[in-house]
Amino acid sequence: MKNIKWIVAVLVLLGVAAGGYWLGVQKSQDSGLRTEAAGQAERKVLYYRNPMGLADTSPVPKKDSMGMDYVAVYEGDAGQDDGAVSISAARVQKLGVTSAAATLRRLDRTLHATGVIATDERRTYAIAPKFEGWVEKLYVNTSGQSVSKGQALFEVYSPELVSAQREYAIAAQGENDLSNADADARAGMKQLAQASLARLKNWDISPDELKHPGHGQSGRNLTYYAPVSGIVLEKRAVQGMRFMPGETLYQIADLSSVWVLADVAEQDIALVKVGGVARVSIAAYPGREFKGRISFIYPTLNTTTRTVQVRVEMANPDGQLKPAMYANVTLPAGDGAEVLAVPVSAVIDSGVRQVVLVQLAEGRYAPREVRLGSRSDDFVEVLDGLSEGEKVVTSALFLIDAESNLQAALRGFGSVPTTVASAQAKTGSRAGKAAGHQAQGVLDEIYEDGSVGITHEAIPSLGWPRMSMDFELANASLATGIKLGSNISFEIVERNPGEWVITQLQSRMQHEGH
Repeated sequence: MKNIKWIVAVLVLLGVAAGGYWLGVQKSQDSGLRTEAAGQAERKVLYYRNPMGLADTSPVPKKDSMGMDYVAVYEGDAGQDDGAVSISAARVQKLGVTSAAATLRRLDRTLHATGVIATDERRTYAIAPKFEGWVEKLYVNTSGQSVSKGQALFEVYSPELVSAQREYAIAAQGENDLSNADADARAGMKQLAQASLARLKNWDISPDELKHPGHGQSGRNLTYYAPVSGIVLEKRAVQGMRFMPGETLYQIADLSSVWVLADVAEQDIALVKVGGVARVSIAAYPGREFKGRISFIYPTLNTTTRTVQVRVEMANPDGQLKPAMYANVTLPAGDGAEVLAVPVSAVIDSGVRQVVLVQLAEGRYAPREVRLGSRSDDFVEVLDGLSEGEKVVTSALFLIDAESNLQAALRGFGSVPTTVASAQAKTGSRAGKAAGHQAQGVLDEIYEDGSVGITHEAIPSLGWPRMSMDFELANASLATGIKLGSNISFEIVERNPGEWVITQLQSRMQHEGH
């Protein structure tokens, strides 16, 4: 019985000890979590990165397509983003790196097309008598001649016309003579006069001609007048010729307003809107620009050229625009909606993919693949890959001359080369950082701050291609006596991650002399 009491007492003591240990551990963990949370709260959030490791960041919290939260990257943790590079403020100023924010804007996109000047079909008139006759006299006898509205064009003689005119004159005279006759006689004569009058009107005889049915030789000819001011495009009338009903003798066009028929590529036609203002230039008038309104988009496609004609109406008061002239037409495109856009100079286009350099923080940049849309002369629409407000590099992209050496050029900005970083990760020692790498190149510049600009050949030990870079000198006296443009040999050492210092520098001529 005494042994059982001892066993119970021991178990109670063990339980108390275990409970105290658990409470202590729990408090310690809670304290650690609170400390970590407080530390993160004090640290500045630089940006949020994609949780799946994709090259996509955001300045504000967001979720990816799978609903996962983007991971916050705090100040001091930027090195976790393998694709990013860091540049000192002095290096940013020296390289002339500038950036601009992705913003919503209207893209004033334009389309360029070729066209031809044409007459306005609604301002073209044909002179075609509706009776048979002969051309007796021509007043306008050349094509291209300018005529004014109401100007005499030609005189015709027609037996039918003369007969109809006499019938009308006799019927009108008979109606007057029978003014005192019975109602039936007056009605019959009136119907005859109206029938003769209708026949003349159907032949387009003007009211003045009806009042004075005879003109010209012996009062038997009829004179035709210009229905509108314009240019005689076509003259088929020859003095003395016989013409048949409906035969066109003159064609006159009013050229105070003309059309420009522009051929727009099939894939661009949806961007053209009726009512837009088009700009037209003509080779005959260099430096001068004409403006017109897009009035119509033709409903048919030219199957040979795969283009659609667009009609532009233009005023031509001085007659400088002549039919059949060639024209270069600039058409406004798009619906005027605001889209997310960046400057064209911010895009590195390899032909396979498009990349921009995103400013993650002050002096820190990362490449980002984007999907582009429509373009204007200065800006390009970003369909995917950027958020509004994110800053992208717009200058100093000359350091990246091809997609194949994108990463190498970014390393030239100051990031750790992949080959060296891998070696350091494997060895875990500082010896790798201090390893010297031999190189050759040309001395381009010596700066006042003790750094130099060098165009170096490929460095196989680092995996760097040929490029122009700036390096710090371990000692400013290393460049003494070496002229700009000299061929040099040098050794570089990585003093700190991304900081490359020249420890040895001499002209190649001196090196070969030794």
